[in-house]
Amino acid sequence: MKCERSIQKTVCLLAACLIIFSATTVQAKVLQTSAPEVVSMVVGKSVIINTDTNVSRISLASTTVASIVIISPRQIYITANELGSTTMTLWTGKRVSDVYDIVVTPDVTRLKRMIHDILPGEENVRVMSSGDSITLSGYVSNASSLTSVISLAEAEAPGKVVNLLRVDGIQQVMLEVRVAEMSRSVTKRLGINFAAMGSNFSVYSIINNLTKYNATDKIHELTDKINFTGGYKSGSTTIVGMIDALKANGLVRMLAEPNLTCVSGESAEFLVGGEVPIPMPGALGAVGIEFKPYGIGLKFSATVMSSGMINLQVNPEVSELDYSKALSVGGYEIPTISTRRANTVIQLADGQSFVIAGLISDIMKENSQKFPGLGEIPVLGSLFSSKEFASNKTELVVLVTAHLAKPVDMDHQTLPTDGFKEPDDSEFYIMGLLEGRGDRPNQVSQIRDNAAEPGTVVRPETGFDGDFGHSWPK
Repeated sequence: MKCERSIQKTVCLLAACLIIFSATTVQAKVLQTSAPEVVSMVVGKSVIINTDTNVSRISLASTTVASIVIISPRQIYITANELGSTTMTLWTGKRVSDVYDIVVTPDVTRLKRMIHDILPGEENVRVMSSGDSITLSGYVSNASSLTSVISLAEAEAPGKVVNLLRVDGIQQVMLEVRVAEMSRSVTKRLGINFAAMGSNFSVYSIINNLTKYNATDKIHELTDKINFTGGYKSGSTTIVGMIDALKANGLVRMLAEPNLTCVSGESAEFLVGGEVPIPMPGALGAVGIEFKPYGIGLKFSATVMSSGMINLQVNPEVSELDYSKALSVGGYEIPTISTRRANTVIQLADGQSFVIAGLISDIMKENSQKFPGLGEIPVLGSLFSSKEFASNKTELVVLVTAHLAKPVDMDHQTLPTDGFKEPDDSEFYIMGLLEGRGDRPNQVSQIRDNAAEPGTVVRPETGFDGDFGHSWPK
């Protein structure tokens, strides 16, 4: 009896060991299939996978990324269709035998060959495949080559390009701009108002509103247009004449020479002038303030296309306040802004210039007001008429020079304030000097010694007579 019980215990123990061994084997197999083998492929390419056992069934997670053809029970032909990844599972009987991760990457070999053929000078571009994307690293010589390399990579992997390229060489552009404007104006006016008053009569002339009649006090009020007046009185009779006679010639010269620097591909702007407050009506009768800029401004975008070539989009603007056309709104006098603006795109080499000219404005205005009938009488008709003639001619020229900007040594730079020395009491009160006679720094002497070089400005020893200004070294 004891022997039978011992045999039963032994059989049970063997059965338990067999069950544990089977579970361990299955778990080991699961662990083995949980780490699939990675198959890397290129779009449009094919590979053949050989298995150790006959395959009874195949499952492909995505048929768009890759497609398969079974050549034999132990050979599978796989073709990569598009970028991405998928999973292929193989069965032998009812057991999973193998699992593969199929990763389809871009064809970087073809991209490298295209970059070499199209841009043979760009030898520092590195192309790498990272999953289903393309990574570009290294550097190119100019922004134009950078655009070309990115376009070629986007054709291979649309929307999956990681750009780590940098642009080598000089990528800063300095613009020297000269804005010159000449404006000539001519004004001629002639108008006559008169008043005759007696004991039992009165005659008034107010053509063109040169004068205003005050009915309460029965007198003439003069305006700012009248520049000559005279009168005659005999007994109770008074005759007064008011004349507006003006001939004016005006000349305005405007010159600005701003310099501005920016990195290739970026924009820069500046404004020398100011902002004028403009009242803007708001809700519930409130009045807000909006500031409008005016002055000499420049906006430009520069792109270094290739060695020495610069693509420029330049927007110069010259504006000024015009109080002759001011408007009165809500008790505020609002001036208008006269603006001259240009917008152009041009490509030029380092150091070359272009001119925006032909911005000519010629305005002529004539105004004649007459009393009907009386104003047509020769000579005497001038007493009953008012005439005005105005002419304004303006010409604007914008000269732009582009340079590839390089860093400079600050030890060799000068400032407009270099060489200034405050005068002592005797120099200021007795000699009338605004700048002392003391020794000048070596920088000023160096500039004076190089006065023959173009673009160099020499400052005098003392005072403010002579040439003035400052020129940065080229």
